[in-house]
Amino acid sequence: MIPLVTAIDAALGYGRRTVLAGISFEIRAGQFWFLLGPNGAGKTTILRAVLRQLVPRSGRLLLHPEITSWDRIGFVPQRCDLNATLPTTVREFVSLGTVGLSVPGGEAATRLSWALEKVGLEGLEKQSYWSLSGGQRQRALVARALVRRPGFLVADEPTAGLDLPATEVLLESLVELNRKEGLTVLLATHELTLAARHATHIILCGTGGVLAGAAAEILTEKNLSLAYGFPVRVRKDDTGGFEARLEPQSGGLTK
Repeated sequence: MIPLVTAIDAALGYGRRTVLAGISFEIRAGQFWFLLGPNGAGKTTILRAVLRQLVPRSGRLLLHPEITSWDRIGFVPQRCDLNATLPTTVREFVSLGTVGLSVPGGEAATRLSWALEKVGLEGLEKQSYWSLSGGQRQRALVARALVRRPGFLVADEPTAGLDLPATEVLLESLVELNRKEGLTVLLATHELTLAARHATHIILCGTGGVLAGAAAEILTEKNLSLAYGFPVRVRKDDTGGFEARLEPQSGGLTK
């Protein structure tokens, strides 16, 4: 598994303000990383750096040559960035993912069919994008990124605002792409349970700094409590189930 993204003691920030420092991790091909932490902890800052929209103030953040070309990175935003008054079919919406690429017509059609099938939207090409449910629209956003046939997928809270069934369908699509297609994924979310269930590795941002590593090593009560600034109780069962619950208390963390 080759390293696709390597951060070495990187510091990230805006203007004169440093948001995060001492960031070190290595995302290898075929892994599924979750990026966790409370609002304002720096999740978006890390995503921007990985997408090369932000240059480290110090240290290094390196991308493997395999994903330095824009056609090898797919990005899934939180929500649609298209004007809702513009009539758009699912085919047209997903095909926007090929903008800037030189893709012959026949290959473009093949990519479109493949991407829609992978997210469970096959057969809906001619349907209006705006007639889709919220969960289907989010899966269309994933398909828009997949149509580029990336080797690395970055998703910024793609399940935000979705109900549990829609969240499960979307995550299962990404898990299948990771396991069967070998797609490397970095996904930001607030959902600790989803991360525990699906992640191979975790980047955890919070008041305690930034921790990164194997999921089992990062998702502990101590680490989560430091990150969120409140005691976090973790419960695991014999079937692999996981529950993390914030328990705010006056006076801050207890020892």
